[in-house]
Amino acid sequence: MEGSVKVERFDRAVMLLPYAMRERARELGRQEREECEEIRLRIGESLSFTFPDGERDRGGDKITRRDLDYAFELCTGASAYASRERISEGFVTAKGGYRVGLAGQYGEGGLMRLTGLDIRISREIRGCAEPLLREKPLSTLILSPPGGGKTTLLRDLIRLTGEKYRVSVCDERGELACFWEGTPTMDLGRRTDIIDGVPKARAAMMLIRSMNPQVIALDEITAPEDVSAVSAAAHCGVKVYATVHADSLEELGEKPLYRALFNERIFERAIIIGNGRKYTEAAIV
Repeated sequence: MEGSVKVERFDRAVMLLPYAMRERARELGRQEREECEEIRLRIGESLSFTFPDGERDRGGDKITRRDLDYAFELCTGASAYASRERISEGFVTAKGGYRVGLAGQYGEGGLMRLTGLDIRISREIRGCAEPLLREKPLSTLILSPPGGGKTTLLRDLIRLTGEKYRVSVCDERGELACFWEGTPTMDLGRRTDIIDGVPKARAAMMLIRSMNPQVIALDEITAPEDVSAVSAAAHCGVKVYATVHADSLEELGEKPLYRALFNERIFERAIIIGNGRKYTEAAIV
């Protein structure tokens, strides 16, 4: 069943491509469609796909500016104006909750000329976080290099926790719930509340004040204000789930931004995702 859902997510993402590229994408075998994480379009290059072991070029016609512009129309529902705020941040959310990264030339008026698109195929792997569950939630920091599976693991941890506890999610870039027209396309649990499209630090304070969470979850701590928000949540007695880009706790400790996380003992454990997306648990002391 899980494999069929993965294939379905891929097939829906393919509908964001111009017709000829859809046919090219459908040439992928079932296993490739299950494993595909991104579909990439770059002007002057062939259509390519990203898998856990890297990016693969499938050959075929080179992508033209007309191809990119048409794909952009499909991704924005032919309404770039309605998506302008997110376009200015370098992405849009397409039908089905797919996050689409935008590369190109930006100016004061926003995106001026598009040179590339990255359609990310978010997926649920239900049950992958079950070994992390304890009698009560623990503040948890998930580490891996980019593309290591942090968001997928965090999403399932939120879902499982949100079946029993009140969880509030700061989904700044729409990667956890994958909202489409006000409805999450990913299951984050029955007792989970979500704020989408608001900077994490601001969203965390909004949720603490208004939703009385037992757990706050956010993807990718990247700025000092994110660290401050996590610290504020912890001092309010709220457990925190978060992710960061790092290979190890040692590497994380070398980065000035994250030293406060250790000094203030905000997190009780770290989950380090390694090769093959297998993870290990470590106490943070």
